[in-house]
Amino acid sequence: MHFDTLLLGGTLWSSSGPTRADLGIRDEKIAEIGELSSRSAREIVDCNGLDLMPGIIDTQVHFREPGLEHKEDIESGSRAALHGGVTTFFEMPNTAPPTTDADALNDKLQRASGRSWVNYAFFVGATSENADRCVELEMLPGTPGIKIFMGSSTGSLLVPDDDTLERIFRSCKRRCPVHAEDHYCLEAHKRPTNNVRDHYSIRDSECALKATQRLVSLARKTGGKPHILHVSTAEELPVIYEAKRELPITCEVTPPHLWVFSDDCYERLGTLAQMNPPIRTREHREAIREALRNGLFDVFGSDHAPHTLEEKSSEYPKSPSGMPGVQTLLPAMLTLAQEDGLISVADVVRLGCEAPTRLYDIQGKGKLSPGFDADIVAVDLRKRWQFQREDVESKCGWSPFEGEAFTGQVVHVWVNGSQTVCERERIGSPMGKVVRFDRG
Repeated sequence: MHFDTLLLGGTLWSSSGPTRADLGIRDEKIAEIGELSSRSAREIVDCNGLDLMPGIIDTQVHFREPGLEHKEDIESGSRAALHGGVTTFFEMPNTAPPTTDADALNDKLQRASGRSWVNYAFFVGATSENADRCVELEMLPGTPGIKIFMGSSTGSLLVPDDDTLERIFRSCKRRCPVHAEDHYCLEAHKRPTNNVRDHYSIRDSECALKATQRLVSLARKTGGKPHILHVSTAEELPVIYEAKRELPITCEVTPPHLWVFSDDCYERLGTLAQMNPPIRTREHREAIREALRNGLFDVFGSDHAPHTLEEKSSEYPKSPSGMPGVQTLLPAMLTLAQEDGLISVADVVRLGCEAPTRLYDIQGKGKLSPGFDADIVAVDLRKRWQFQREDVESKCGWSPFEGEAFTGQVVHVWVNGSQTVCERERIGSPMGKVVRFDRG
């Protein structure tokens, strides 16, 4: 049987572990897996010594288009994703204007068509005005569902009160990702300061804990499915552990809250380390690492949120919160797996590929299996390398991971069966498509 592309001799990964096999691609799909070296193909790629995994699904990025394209746009953000082994992204609604209705969603889908290097979908933002229509909005083609901001961050979307949150959760049937910082707590803790080191004490653990406790109560009351983004505090962890025993609550962890960054990073990086929720003390980081080891988190995401160096150079608190991260998401998680032993490589596939498909009912992605979309990343797991500013593909042009050493480097990438990275170099043209969801 003729294949479009034949990948020979690689080690294929799933959450169950590695398997040595060949993989054949036909008509944008994985057609067959097994001993295929005697079969014909238009293109044959030697993958001996490489590890193949499904393309990473990053369920939290901010690509800033429309309205903020000087920071990032869909082309540049998706290009950064591609080079990092992310073949699907879900983009957040806090653009200008915000994505709060069908017209704004369709505008983003049109902008991505033919320009995105990887597959895409766009969240719709919840507001007090659309709270009762979320059940309709979450079913629109091209959206994973409804995003909720309980605390103010970059952008104008904010749903601070329980009455509106209850209306949203009663309306929504699908999973709702939530930026869980309590708005009223944040307002109460504001104080005059120009020291970015105060960022994590102003947006302290109490603000995150209160929001998470409110979400648990609302989930119990409404049957809603909150997905707590970028968990950052030790205090939230026992609340989430307990809630997950009885409620459909899920949660995410990000590399900046797991990495060797802690409160001392503000001395080294200044406002480049400023993000919401903040990078906190070593004690919080170690608690989150232990929770990752114990299987608390359902997915990891980058929370890619770029700003220009000029914007970041503003004195705190005028400096904006957020940092790029989609390109370093997979290398960081592979390094935490292989060097720190927090998880296994199989867990990276589970958290970055398989779990997102279950949480958001994604069709055809997340597995190296016949019939699935041929979104494939070939990685040299043994390659130790240093990430430098010249490696940054994001339009913002910088990364907090500059100078950091990673173990595990992306070598090849296929998106919908087309090779778009070969030997770490981008080739071809954007091949991303809108993500399909099971609305059953």
